[in-house]
Amino acid sequence: MIDFTSLYDANIDNLFAFGSRFTTDREMLKDCIHDVFVKLFTKRETLANVCNIESYLYISLRNRINDEYRRNVHLCDNEINDSAMRIVAEAQEYQAERMERHMALTATFEQYFEKLSPRQRQIITLYFIEQRKYNDICQIMGINYQSVRNLMHRSISRLREYAAKSPVAV
Repeated sequence: MIDFTSLYDANIDNLFAFGSRFTTDREMLKDCIHDVFVKLFTKRETLANVCNIESYLYISLRNRINDEYRRNVHLCDNEINDSAMRIVAEAQEYQAERMERHMALTATFEQYFEKLSPRQRQIITLYFIEQRKYNDICQIMGINYQSVRNLMHRSISRLREYAAKSPVAV
């Protein structure tokens, strides 16, 4: 389930800055952004398989602005298509950069993760990957609640130490 308030708060400023590149009409831009979120909310059941919600928001906003221009006959279709192609190219470049950065960080984290003891790896996996609660972890690992908290603290501290020693910014 998507938390729409958090999603809206996290993306509204970036969407406004993105949309400002295509129009100076601030009120129309605000309306377009709100239309995108209304559409997202009303079609949330059919959009369950959207992999990257941020890309979806940017592309939807671009399309909504283009629709508004077509409706108001501010731009001809050729200009809209040129603008759309530029936006698509920029979005693809941005996604490629994000993916590359993500892969580098993942590889770095995996190296740090492998340096942990087996129990530290297990607790990190249970808590962060499997999203288990501490009480569940107590039962799975056969240790008491405070031991789980201590082990988690030591595991995260160890990861932070590795990250602090690394020349790669995490």
